[in-house]
Amino acid sequence: MAISKSDKGWKVDFRPGGRGGKRFRRVFQTKKEAQRWEIVIRERYLSGKVCDHTKRSSLRLLDLVDMWHEHHGKRLHSEQFRSLKALAGKLGNPLVSSFSVDRFVVYREQRLSEGRAPATLNHEHAYLRAMFNDLERAGLWRGDNPLRGLRQLKIPERELSFLTIEQISKLLEESEKGRNPDLPDVIRVCLSAGTRWNEAEGLRGDQVREGRIILHGTGTKSGKTRSVPISEDLEQRLKLRVDGKEPKLFRSCYAAFRSALKRSEIELPKGQLTHVLRHTFASHFMMNGGNILTLQKILGHQSLAMTMRYAHLSPDHLQEAVRFNPLSFKT
Repeated sequence: MAISKSDKGWKVDFRPGGRGGKRFRRVFQTKKEAQRWEIVIRERYLSGKVCDHTKRSSLRLLDLVDMWHEHHGKRLHSEQFRSLKALAGKLGNPLVSSFSVDRFVVYREQRLSEGRAPATLNHEHAYLRAMFNDLERAGLWRGDNPLRGLRQLKIPERELSFLTIEQISKLLEESEKGRNPDLPDVIRVCLSAGTRWNEAEGLRGDQVREGRIILHGTGTKSGKTRSVPISEDLEQRLKLRVDGKEPKLFRSCYAAFRSALKRSEIELPKGQLTHVLRHTFASHFMMNGGNILTLQKILGHQSLAMTMRYAHLSPDHLQEAVRFNPLSFKT
């Protein structure tokens, strides 16, 4: 961390040239003063240019990741910071001045040949491209974003599996037989409110009130708060779990869910274990005549395109094909 809180104030301690470079240290009364000084020193150190990759610099990609985290990334999910640090290492932590789109393309092709999923590489691409954009907005990067014009890998859309009513009943029956008494209600939350597994498993007592589950921004993937109505029966079940000592309603149920699924003899595509519950909610919502825009709000999707994967399950989806095809007008 370049800036940290100390007994005397906000301490700045960093090496703008990377490891082995000159060290700059100073203490300020406010964090804003400390941040301004750090930016000034970085600009002076780089001869009036803030990390311009068109000029030679001793800064490496990992230094850029640390700079991004200090000024922007620490307010986001830690997953992105961990992924960027790991990616910098896999790329060989190159000098920023020598990093280019060609290097990333070679790395991507190599990882594909090793069997890495295209979606994983697209996430790395998006994280790295966003890092350069964030640094540019903060005035800490001047120059072209090396990944700006690179397209992501095209991924064929795959069919999302969902459970039938019979499979849901079987799964709940097997979960009741298991050793983890929390599992049945975690499953019910996912199936009733379309939550992600971690959102349901991490529920606290104060998130269940007035017939709703309140999912706070800090615990959601998008970082936005959403509220989903639930049945009176489920609300009472959840409120019975509030004991006043432990804020969380459930213990970890992942292993118990895997075992219950196996006993139910339900086969799922790879990578759709707990997420099948969210797909099941969305699929039955549309099959029962739900509105696609309402579903988007319930699921918390930022883009309607993501929710449109379920549109084909609507009973009225593209029914005009039956009414308006040329054979329907045959004399």
